[in-house]
Amino acid sequence: MATDTHPSKAHAGGAGHTLRRLLLDNGALSALVVLLVAMSLLSGDFLTTQNLLNVGVQAAVTAILAFGVTFVIVSAGIDLSVGSVAALSATVLAWSATSAGVPVWLAVILAVATGIACGFVSGALVAYGKLPSFIATLAMLSVARGLSLVISQGRPIPFPDSVSVLGDTLGGWLPVPVLVMIAMGLIAALILARTYIGRSMYAIGGNEEAARLSGLRVKKQKLAIYALSGLFAAVAGIVLASRLVSAQPQAAQGYELDAIAAVVIGGASLAGGVGKASGTLIGALILAVLRNGLNLLSVSAFWQQVVIGVVIALAVLLDTLRRKAGSGAATAGGSSAAPGGPGKGRKGAMQVGIAVVCLAAVIAAVTFFKSGSSGTTTKVGMSLSTLNNPFFVQMKEGAQAEAEAAGVDLTVTDAQNDASQQANQLENFTSSGVDSVIVNPVDSDAVGPGVRGANKADIPVVAADRGVNKAETATLVASDNVAGGKLAAKSLADRLGGKGSIIVLQGTAGTSASRERGAGFAEGIKAYPGIKIVATQPADFDRTKGLDVMTNLLQSHPGITGVFAENDEMALGAAKALGSKAGKSVSVVGFDGTPDGLTAVEAGTLYASVAQQPKELGKIAVQNAVRAADGKKVDSMVKVPVKVVTRQNVADFS
Repeated sequence: MATDTHPSKAHAGGAGHTLRRLLLDNGALSALVVLLVAMSLLSGDFLTTQNLLNVGVQAAVTAILAFGVTFVIVSAGIDLSVGSVAALSATVLAWSATSAGVPVWLAVILAVATGIACGFVSGALVAYGKLPSFIATLAMLSVARGLSLVISQGRPIPFPDSVSVLGDTLGGWLPVPVLVMIAMGLIAALILARTYIGRSMYAIGGNEEAARLSGLRVKKQKLAIYALSGLFAAVAGIVLASRLVSAQPQAAQGYELDAIAAVVIGGASLAGGVGKASGTLIGALILAVLRNGLNLLSVSAFWQQVVIGVVIALAVLLDTLRRKAGSGAATAGGSSAAPGGPGKGRKGAMQVGIAVVCLAAVIAAVTFFKSGSSGTTTKVGMSLSTLNNPFFVQMKEGAQAEAEAAGVDLTVTDAQNDASQQANQLENFTSSGVDSVIVNPVDSDAVGPGVRGANKADIPVVAADRGVNKAETATLVASDNVAGGKLAAKSLADRLGGKGSIIVLQGTAGTSASRERGAGFAEGIKAYPGIKIVATQPADFDRTKGLDVMTNLLQSHPGITGVFAENDEMALGAAKALGSKAGKSVSVVGFDGTPDGLTAVEAGTLYASVAQQPKELGKIAVQNAVRAADGKKVDSMVKVPVKVVTRQNVADFS
């Protein structure tokens, strides 16, 4: 006799069954839920309204970029240019509205048109030029970034106030970037699911030749697909610049990798034909939750990158195995697909197992790599512009030594020279309720909104090495970069006897340290008309780039007699390029007084280094942060002495 399922029982289990099916059919969503639960258990600061809003804001730019990249990946392509296109679009908007005097509404249209044009060119190279999408968009990455630097002259450009509202909040609590992200997500979902071009993307990605033979105009569709990616990149750039209240020519570097990761985590296939906007959003949220949670848990800045990479791999593996399990169960026999069948059991067990592995990875990272101690009374957050530079590594070491001696819980984060990432870190510090914050700005203007957020929460902020604009700081602990540049000019000019030709190696374009040191040197060298600057080129504070740039410049300027590099790393690279000339026929002056730099001064390879004291700077910053947290008076500015170190006095320098 047939037995019917009782309606009430079916209804009672409907909600739970639907939720279970949703999680089992979406590996990325399962991974996100596991991460949310893990972070909530590990940090009491994570599951708060303010912090969850922070996660949304921090996911917004990546998600918007990733929505555009989804179109390309679904059609079996790749777009590596979206980060650079975002920066170029924002720069065009800011330059048009300020320097060119164009009405803001027209500047916005120009910015969006710039993104579409970049995508159109990439699409034309792929569709008609027959270039692989990887190569075409890699070329556009370089072109767009270069144009951004040309337009801005390497300097941040203030963003129009009427557009900066996109980085603000509605009603004092609802972030506008989150609303823009949702709107762009809905548009992306509509395009993919309900439009002719959306169906074309899946057809091209599934089998391009079959799509062409079926009458689809593949070349024209590719133009439209890459143009859409450029459009979404432009919107992302505008939102990013609005958050930072300035267009940064070096903004969004590496964001294309985050965007691609979000799309793949969300279940899209790099082979094409598979992908959806909702999955991409989940992928972007996973990345944002990871970075936010690891900041709150005080995981070492170095280990954060390792943990994020591992969890990304696990999330994608989870979805891949889920698909294979579902396919295998269906192939084994129709009965296995029935509720309660063996295929379901195996798939469910696999989901649980890999979810546990994800959770274990996060817990292990926190357990073994967490910095700071839980028994202290004062919590201080420190955001450094980069830890890919010996100077800032020494600053961190000095801060950590002082924090350990004073019993302070110090959390150090690495902004990786990304103003947006630093803004996220400051938001995380504010929502986690630290007692004070130390910030070494990537850019003095861009860090302003994050510091103002700390001001609203009554958290004192100490600026280290570089100042903060348009926000309140308890104190600035810094060396005088302009004065240091002047000292470098005098030292090099005296060494050359007031005559000669020199090359200047600049730091990362747009950074305040590069601007100030360069300005000081330029002003100081004016007093020596017999010295001519024959070339000025950026080498991004990097030793390898210093070596390469110097090698190239020597081809056209073989008779130079001096080099000024805006940090020791570039100076060491220049000395390597000069070979036996360094310290003999060519005098090289660096900046920072790093251990390697001082060793080279002692050996005679570098003539001099304008030495700061980064460890002392970090130590004093922590001391002032603790005093400010305790409500004690601190000086508005604390100067850490700089001096020119040569072979004669290097042994005395400490």
